[in-house]
Amino acid sequence: MANMVLTHTTNHTYSHPFPTVTLAYFLRYSSPKLNPFSTHVLSTDTIDSRLDPATGRLHTTRIHLKKSRMPAPVFKLLPASITGGGSAGEKATYVLETSVIDMREGWMRTESRNLNFMNVLSVVEKQDFRLPADAPRDAATTDVTTTLVYKSRLGERLRGGKKDQPPSPVDYPEQKEGRWMPGWMSGIGARGVQRSIESIASSKTQDQMGKSRP
Repeated sequence: MANMVLTHTTNHTYSHPFPTVTLAYFLRYSSPKLNPFSTHVLSTDTIDSRLDPATGRLHTTRIHLKKSRMPAPVFKLLPASITGGGSAGEKATYVLETSVIDMREGWMRTESRNLNFMNVLSVVEKQDFRLPADAPRDAATTDVTTTLVYKSRLGERLRGGKKDQPPSPVDYPEQKEGRWMPGWMSGIGARGVQRSIESIASSKTQDQMGKSRP
């Protein structure tokens, strides 16, 4: 059972100058009034922000706490040690965001990744904002390329490098403690759960791209 990797890339042009677009990016979670699609964001904290005196580039690291969008059926299928505990739907997840912006050269690169559920599904979003090629500095448009990479680690976690063997109690303490039925996630069951997660990731990709825009 191989790991699943899905990659989606889109290109978009905003009808706004580069300074406006980059400011909107940093303010996109500041208030639901500014962004009605941000109601799922519970908090945003800046953990590092520094200006490189040599390059004039601003490096920022932020962490967002969001309501989890992992569907309820997935929570019911997976043990608490994988999902983080709790019942379906109401859980929160942390997202780490890093960004580098160069106002003089007219570009910004960002990367966001989930910090929860990484042993089930890893999601990395990369965005490249820049002035259109050969455009003047006061151009009224900004180009952005967004790449989303979904990686399902469920197969790797279940397989554990051992073919035709059930998960070891050492690797899965929840099984040792009796919270799993022996072999529950092996064979057809494991493949079924992975296919469900892969399908969910694929179907939600375009929606996530739209809502991530500033």
